[in-house]
Amino acid sequence: MENYMETYEFWCTDDYFDEDTKKELRGLKEQPKEIEDRFYRDLEFGTGGLRGVIGAGTNRMNIYTVRKATQGLANFILKMDGANKGVAIAFDSRHMSKEFAEEAARCLAANRIKAYIFDSLRPTPVLSFTVRELGCIAGLVITASHNPPEYNGYKVYWEDGAQITFPKDKQIIEEVKAVTDYAQVKTMEQREAKEQGLYCVIGKEIDDRYMEELKKLVLNPEIIKQESKELKIVYTPLHGTGNLPVRRVLKELGFEHVYVVPEQELPDGSFPTVSYPNPEDPAAFALALKLAKEVDADIVLATDPDADRLGVYAKDSKTGEYMAFTGNMSGMLICEYELSQKKAKGCLPKNGAIVTTIVSSNMAHAVAKKYDVKVMETLTGFKYIGEQIRLFEENQNYEYLFGYEESYGCLVGTHARDKDACVAVMALCEAAAYYKSKGLTLWDQMMVLFDIYGYYKEGLHTITLKGKEGTEKITAMMEGLRKNPPKTIAGYEMLSFRDYENKEILNCKTGEKKATTLLKSNVLYFELEQDAWCCVRPSGTEPKIKFYVGVKGKDMEDANKRLEDLKMAVLELVK
Repeated sequence: MENYMETYEFWCTDDYFDEDTKKELRGLKEQPKEIEDRFYRDLEFGTGGLRGVIGAGTNRMNIYTVRKATQGLANFILKMDGANKGVAIAFDSRHMSKEFAEEAARCLAANRIKAYIFDSLRPTPVLSFTVRELGCIAGLVITASHNPPEYNGYKVYWEDGAQITFPKDKQIIEEVKAVTDYAQVKTMEQREAKEQGLYCVIGKEIDDRYMEELKKLVLNPEIIKQESKELKIVYTPLHGTGNLPVRRVLKELGFEHVYVVPEQELPDGSFPTVSYPNPEDPAAFALALKLAKEVDADIVLATDPDADRLGVYAKDSKTGEYMAFTGNMSGMLICEYELSQKKAKGCLPKNGAIVTTIVSSNMAHAVAKKYDVKVMETLTGFKYIGEQIRLFEENQNYEYLFGYEESYGCLVGTHARDKDACVAVMALCEAAAYYKSKGLTLWDQMMVLFDIYGYYKEGLHTITLKGKEGTEKITAMMEGLRKNPPKTIAGYEMLSFRDYENKEILNCKTGEKKATTLLKSNVLYFELEQDAWCCVRPSGTEPKIKFYVGVKGKDMEDANKRLEDLKMAVLELVK
């Protein structure tokens, strides 16, 4: 944004902004770098909405940037003649989530668009379910998922219950960008909106319907009943939204020994017991593992603040130690359980499909081959998996069986169109009961799967580069790899090079080029020999560049060594 100092002065002086905002900004007068970071650009839509640090400024999450985004969304909804259908709104436990949700609802109401807002915090997958359940044109959830406490975000869903995808994401972004004058942004008092029937509070009735849909997905209720007195489950919601729905579904299914980490049970946007409320981070499990050892738990589960991601530990029966699952491992364990049980019961469809992303484990292809089902790959982001469910229903070509991505998210069933940690907990606990009846822990079963399908191992390395300079460095890294792709990486010969930004796949053996079938995206993918691969992309929501790697080894030790070698070689490419 040019003349960011003028914008800063405008925010400091104009009557539109409240005194707290002005006071916060005036306190930055001697911090030019901070002023630049807050005002050098508008906070942009990434993979489905806004995400940023809470604070005053155009490049921050605050009531003004939320209102502006909502006005753009409202303008788009009005152009689509969708006002009568309304918009569902949910929020998580983060700082300012409730306030941002209420601001969005009041802005929509002022545009004569009915807002259905939850009475208290709810998981993101419940919002996805609600959009379709109430027949809304769109949905909003105020969350920054697993980001640190200083962040919040704003995710937009469309009427199919999935996050917005092309072309609607671009169209909505254009509408948001078109709102250049804050005087264009409409709002109204909550009381007035309620009186006019434009602000409707929702709650228990939606929760009940959501629970019923989850329980329909259980494959072996008799096994749960058989093992419920023996299976011990430790669970932590990490101060987020998962506590009530996760405990409820497990209780209603009959699991008797569910131990919730008391220090992390209640919602708290400061996340006081963890530095980073992310179930991908082993440190987030410290209290849960302590409790697991005390009660001799079979499995240990953690959901992130908006309960769409699930982290898992399970006991290794050989050593008695609790072992961590990656998102790929837990996804594959649930997937193989669902497919094997459906096949055993004779209800595995002939046109079944697994949907995953280009950066997730190649084990999905091996599993799909065994059960004779299709694998569909999408770009990174569960919104693309949700989009495929809609396309399957519209085209009547495939039946959705399971979707997952490496970042600890999966979906059993089609009640939601986003990753759902509540249903993932339910499926994993059912699988744990089933394998316990066979004398196996979930970790034991994962080792069985590696023996059957191969020792697939994946990793992710992230480099954080903040601010304007960081953005420029990330751009330079991507362009360097794009213009000079290596012929070999870590001794693996390159088979093909996919540049999704230029929509081109280069066959490195023949030199032949063909178009990619996925959407244009700033992603580079290196397909290597021996089922190895790596992928590089900037984050859509944070100032980061991500390096994904995957290998297939002869055994676990071999896979670990191959993975480390490949990761180091990839990082050398951008030094």
